[in-house]
Amino acid sequence: MKNYRMIVQYDGTRYNGWQKQGDTNNTIQYKLETILSRMTGETVDVHGAGRTDAGVHAKGQVAQFRCTTDMSTDEIRHYINSYLPEDIGVLSVAEAAPRFHSRYNASEKYYLYRISTDKAAHVFDRKYVYEYKGTLDVSAMKVATIQLIGTHNFRSFCGNPHMNKSTVRTLRTIRITETKDEIDIGFVGDGFLQYMVRILVGTLIEVGEGKRDPESMNALLESHSRKLAGPTAPACGLTLMEVRYN
Repeated sequence: MKNYRMIVQYDGTRYNGWQKQGDTNNTIQYKLETILSRMTGETVDVHGAGRTDAGVHAKGQVAQFRCTTDMSTDEIRHYINSYLPEDIGVLSVAEAAPRFHSRYNASEKYYLYRISTDKAAHVFDRKYVYEYKGTLDVSAMKVATIQLIGTHNFRSFCGNPHMNKSTVRTLRTIRITETKDEIDIGFVGDGFLQYMVRILVGTLIEVGEGKRDPESMNALLESHSRKLAGPTAPACGLTLMEVRYN
């Protein structure tokens, strides 16, 4: 039985997230496992590097699976893509080291959140940006990110109130870039909690609106209270861009 690694892209708009769930088959993981199990005639478990939420997209999701097959990696990729819906695609399949695990071996993940500040309607980009109609103080938002970078307990930015595991994560960079009609916020970290990026974005938007002091991030982190953080930004603006390995 060989271990395989693949890179997957998907438009998450109509899916209930990456992770398979007991009450629905409408997840990326379920679609891939169903096709691979049919291909091999055995049960195949697919593990993703990141459990993206419902409505969140991916350009560089890394997934890993084990199976027994005589097919080449190109043939496996072609077979999977032949049965996937058009909004999911496998870019590559390669043999991996026997102990490789897409999630546990990941050293960094890069997420990008796009905020459209253009007042015009975005017919073609509407599924991939948060159409924000107000004005944001990007300078204040950048000041707020300084306190968020580093290793912290991010419980205040966790969407799971019953989280029993450690909520300590390391944010290596938060980069905000502004163009005429868009604000992009890139997050690179060793891992992210449920809804963490979207809650960070919602909090930074409140800073940009002048509703929150940019210097208050340390106090928010130390509070360990989700109720004190900002709202969860819409899923449509978020994309998992890349997963990195040492």
